[in-house]
Amino acid sequence: MSLHRVWSVTRKEIHHIIRDRATFLLVTLMPVLLLLLLAYAVTVDIKHVPVAVLDMDHSSVSRSLVQQITAGDDLDLFAQVNSPEEIEKLLLNGSIKAALVIHPAFARDLLALRGVRLEMMVDGTEPQSGGFAVEHIGQRAEDFIMQALAGQLVAQGMPVESLQPIDLRVRTWYNPGLKSSVDLVPGLISIVLGLPGLSIALTLAREREHGTLEQLLVTPVGRAELMVGKMLPYVISGLGYVIVTTLIALFWFQVPFRGNFPLYFVLSAIFLFAVLSMGMIVGVFIRTQAAALALSLLVIFFPGFFLTGIFFPLAAMPEMVREEALALPGTHYAIITRASFITGVGLDVLWPYGLALVGMGIGFTAIAAIFFKKKLR
Repeated sequence: MSLHRVWSVTRKEIHHIIRDRATFLLVTLMPVLLLLLLAYAVTVDIKHVPVAVLDMDHSSVSRSLVQQITAGDDLDLFAQVNSPEEIEKLLLNGSIKAALVIHPAFARDLLALRGVRLEMMVDGTEPQSGGFAVEHIGQRAEDFIMQALAGQLVAQGMPVESLQPIDLRVRTWYNPGLKSSVDLVPGLISIVLGLPGLSIALTLAREREHGTLEQLLVTPVGRAELMVGKMLPYVISGLGYVIVTTLIALFWFQVPFRGNFPLYFVLSAIFLFAVLSMGMIVGVFIRTQAAALALSLLVIFFPGFFLTGIFFPLAAMPEMVREEALALPGTHYAIITRASFITGVGLDVLWPYGLALVGMGIGFTAIAAIFFKKKLR
């Protein structure tokens, strides 16, 4: 293999990227725009859910309960209503997602150590917000009642331990706030870095469609040199976006990076090699840009959403689907990105995924090289 001939093809490809506006945008701006769009579209850190309260007790205890439930920025007290009909009206017009009903004698029953009665009404048309409100209202009401009963037990000389026979303490590792962005943004990086594979497929299809491959027929450039020369610009741009997307995740979305960045960078280069090889296969077999775009989306882009474990856990997939998912470079890279950002593990844990990407890259490149013909058909 001649480095001079490889560089000649690479230089030609760089000129094409600069001249072609669509390819330039796809290579330079689209990964960042796509990461920002997807991150804001799919992250579900719910806040400021509007709720209403119907307080039929009108006691200082019930008012304290309302204050504790609506403290913070998770739940917003939209209105304090006077009847169930007002709650129904607010639910119907979408002004609130849930309502808490405090029945009469709430304070008296609580202070008498009797069972207390609370009721919640939830908007089922938006289950995510409604479920969020139910969980937070229920947890805070339980905490409030436990604190009040503990005070009553102490006043009556009874041990507080009798109130809570089970001491359950939950500790969340790596993502204590359970922020969805911490989990999703690193996974989304594996999707947006698949764009170079789509770009190279379109480039090869464009050359076939416009007949520019004829110019290469009279040159001594070999198949391997031609393929490597075409891949290099996209590898370089992809590695640049490894740095850019990492900075966006760190400083824009406040996602911690706990791993070894040089290791992450090398594994990202291997992933780019694998996904570009997939794109090369598409470009080898497809002769028009429209068909190459459609097939690239089906083979490279869309599977990143459904089969790589970003939104649906691999363990929950049927065995056959899980095996198909493991045949995709994005599945292994999504594990690498999440592990590098969130848990900070090293090569001792990540080497199987890196090795799988190396195998895929070599296999896809071999397939592309076998079927790539430096002649027009």
